[in-house]
Amino acid sequence: MNANNRWQDVIAQNLGASPIPGAKKQEVSFAAIQAGLTPIAGGVATNRVLLPTTSTSYSFQQGQLRPTNVPTDMAIDGPGFFEVQLPNGTKGYSRDGELHTNAQGQLVTKQGYKVLGDSGPIQLDPSNHTPIAVAPSGEISQGGEVKARIRLVEFSQPQKLTSIGGGYYVAGSDQMTPANAQTSALRQGFLEEANTSPMMEMSGLITAMRGFEANQKVMQMQDDRMGRVITDLGATT
Repeated sequence: MNANNRWQDVIAQNLGASPIPGAKKQEVSFAAIQAGLTPIAGGVATNRVLLPTTSTSYSFQQGQLRPTNVPTDMAIDGPGFFEVQLPNGTKGYSRDGELHTNAQGQLVTKQGYKVLGDSGPIQLDPSNHTPIAVAPSGEISQGGEVKARIRLVEFSQPQKLTSIGGGYYVAGSDQMTPANAQTSALRQGFLEEANTSPMMEMSGLITAMRGFEANQKVMQMQDDRMGRVITDLGATT
């Protein structure tokens, strides 16, 4: 029941993140553990029942690219991530390319996080209202002049990234060192949709609820049986 409850929580999180461009769904796996006698130290067995456990991981399968024709919208074609500067000064990683420029002419995310380039935050000319042009390699031009290059990074094991919500991740280990993207390219005027399917999530929600109810009935049956046993034994004394 705890496992099914955790599954429902993950489904709710996936549905909540589905409107976020580039958001990645969580997947739940259940451990198949045989209950019964469990050996402990000294080789003595105890009748200890082990409960199944759940584990979650993110699926970084790419979502569909949707055209928006907005110059500051960018989708990553490939496994790469945008590198952004978080409010605490550390670096975060995201695939949400719904960007814009702030009053200072810096390229930022919806939350106001600065998008990083090869030389730090990307600075554009706020007085130049010429639409920007972004090459697949990440070079960003304004008025025909190259201003910077958007830094795209890739991870050998992106599943080990730590989610901080809102489609952002951090490298929680020193071994999670980002490398310059080799197989990723930018698509200007596009956004990557979340790889979550609301229909599949709703189907999973129904399955999780039915599993929870079935296990609840089994527990109720066992409780009723134990109650009858206690009653019968009490009547014979």
